[in-house]
Order: sequence, then structure tokens, then C-alpha cells
Amino acid sequence: MKTVAFPIEKKNIKDILFDLAALAFITLTPALSHISTVPVYLLEPMRIVLLLSLVHTSKRNTYLLTIALPLFSFLISSHPSFFKATLISSELALNIFLFFYLSKILNNYFGAALVSIIASKIFYYVVKFGMLQTGLLGGELTASPIWLQVILSLVFAGYVGWFFKKKIQL
Repeated sequence: MKTVAFPIEKKNIKDILFDLAALAFITLTPALSHISTVPVYLLEPMRIVLLLSLVHTSKRNTYLLTIALPLFSFLISSHPSFFKATLISSELALNIFLFFYLSKILNNYFGAALVSIIASKIFYYVVKFGMLQTGLLGGELTASPIWLQVILSLVFAGYVGWFFKKKIQL
């Protein structure tokens, strides 16, 4: 009997483990919301995972997760809907693209992270408004309060800025 081995490069092991943890977290998010009675989705779990990937894994892996997380969530639980999952993937991909682009121009990781988050949120709400108007999506334009989104954006940008500043100093 022959043994089949799939060689995994050492540098990819961290990405694979991160991705498995990310998929588990996204899968468990609805259950965590029900157990804790706190709507965990208001804390933007996909953006949290994505920004953690941004600072702790590779650029390629982060882009992969922008597609995989919403798609996986849709396939596992049919939530969000296909159109909303596509919108979320687009928003997250734009967020990451703008971060890398702006970090080169601004030379300020906090500023690049904050502007990329805000710009991707504006994109999200403009497109979501159009989808609501055409009937592709139902529900409200905003699910979470604006004040919470502002606080989370500042916290997320602060973490990314702090991490990359620390990484450069090392």
C-alpha cells in the first residue's frame, strides 16, 4: 500500500490553520449570538477575521478569505443571501485592495486602514441601497448603529496601524 502525502510548505501552515479557525468562527457566529443574546454580527465578525488575516497571514490568503468567508457562510447556513454574500465579498475585497494601495501612498497604516474601511462601507451602503430599490435584497439599509460602526472602524484601524508600526520597528 502506498502512502500519499501532500507536502505543505512551512510558511503555508500558519495560513491554513488561520483559515480553519476563521471558518469555524464564522460558522459558530450565529450560535454565539443565540447563546450570548448579544447580536455578534453587529461586531462585524467577517471584517474582524479579515483584518486579523491582513496582519497575521499573507496578502494572498487575505484576498482568498474575502471570497471564502461569505461564500462559506452562505453555503453552510444560507445566510447571508447569495446577493448579500456577493456584496460582502466585494466590500471586503475593496477594503483590502484600498488598504494596500493607500498604505503605499499615505505611508500611514492607521490612516490607510481607516480610509479603506470607510470607503468600503460607503461602497457597501450605496450598492446595498440600489439592491434594496431593485428588490434583490430585503430589509433595512443599516443593521447596526452608525455610532457602533464608527467605534469599530477606529478600533480596527488602530489595531492594524499599531501592528504594522510595530512590525516595521522590529
